Amino acid sequence: MTRTKQLPPRPASIYSPHYRLVTIGAIALVFVAAFENLAVTTVMPVISRELDGADLYAVAFAGPLAVSVLGMVVAGMWADRAGPRVPLYASVGLFVVGLLLAGTATTMGAVVAGRLVHGLGGGAMTVALYVVVARVYPATLQPQIFGMFAAAWVIPALVGPFIAGVLGQTVGWRWVFLGVAVLTLLAIAMVVPAMRSIQPVTTDGAARPSWSVPRILWALLLAAAILALSLSTELDGAAVFALGAGALILAVVAIRPLLPARTLLAGRGLPSVVLLRMLLAGGYFAAEVYLPYFLTGEFGLSPALAGLALTVAGVAWGASSVLQGRFSTRLTPRTSLRVGSAAVCAAIALVVVTALFGLPAPVAIAGWAISGAGMGLCYPRLSVLVLQYSVPGNQGFNSAALNIADAAGPAMALSLSGILFQTLNGGGGLAFAAVFALALLIALGALALSGRTGRTA
Repeated sequence: MTRTKQLPPRPASIYSPHYRLVTIGAIALVFVAAFENLAVTTVMPVISRELDGADLYAVAFAGPLAVSVLGMVVAGMWADRAGPRVPLYASVGLFVVGLLLAGTATTMGAVVAGRLVHGLGGGAMTVALYVVVARVYPATLQPQIFGMFAAAWVIPALVGPFIAGVLGQTVGWRWVFLGVAVLTLLAIAMVVPAMRSIQPVTTDGAARPSWSVPRILWALLLAAAILALSLSTELDGAAVFALGAGALILAVVAIRPLLPARTLLAGRGLPSVVLLRMLLAGGYFAAEVYLPYFLTGEFGLSPALAGLALTVAGVAWGASSVLQGRFSTRLTPRTSLRVGSAAVCAAIALVVVTALFGLPAPVAIAGWAISGAGMGLCYPRLSVLVLQYSVPGNQGFNSAALNIADAAGPAMALSLSGILFQTLNGGGGLAFAAVFALALLIALGALALSGRTGRTA
């Protein structure tokens, strides 16, 4: 009688002993990045007043977003050549150095310089973490870990602004930066043991992926275009349209070589996955940024009450992300993307109707929770699909492309929204309705792509 060899059971959880440390450490890195993002937004007005930096206020936010694109591209190429270990360490190092520079700054210019350094490191760190997921976790566990990455934003969304406000009023705003630097070092210490087991990239005799100077130059050009787009809304008159249109065209030209072939043409499979992420992020964040402004300006709500819309959406996003990870075998990617993008469109449409017909503010606040649930269904699945379409030699490129789309989509959508809002400002709810309608149009593009993310027949 032939005895059948029993294979060891597959790990059922990202918290199994083999994965526990790297899981906690990776989630902690995402957590501290999220906390830093939300906390700095809270204390930046205090920093600007103390350091007389009103002129650099917009750059302090637009700059890190722009340079993160360069970090994503470099980290992607580096990870494809040598694996994610060294790129992750280097990116965390830049992130921490930038926080230290900002936390010890005595001028607003120095704060911005620190923000640029940690923005560069933050973009690279995100891509390196994606490649770590591809190398460490089997495909069956990837929806769980990406779901937890999304859920790691929930607690910072709930308590980040409050803690930052308390720090700013007691020990000072500098400890927002310095405290996150300490937390980042603790988080990376938990990831180090797992990094030792990741083998360098093997190409079976083929040439190793090379450094691409043109791609780095395209990334620099895209970063400059995103920065110009972000700053175009600070201008007046015809200059807004001139700079905005020129920067938008430049951004589209520069981003094309940084994405998989046929992405801007919505090619089936990986190209549509990346384009869907760009459109979904653009539509969602273009609406979300203006939602508190709408609630405070048109309904007279306090900032705290208006911010409740963002809180409920953040909680729904995190809960939905965790649930899709648990039911990943029952909920197909196509269904998840269709339902999720439809939910985002429905929520934005509800906000448009609220602005046009003067519905009560709680309608928009409660409805925005639907958008968060939709994003929680879509985001982890898009990340998993990118890794499924990747091999060790291009995991870095594809992960960078997804994150570039994640940054460029909102930047372009917000710039167009800003120009539209300035043009119609003074029209009351009409200006807000126009901005939300533009966001809805962009999100509908994502919904249309949800059926094109499968493999080419």
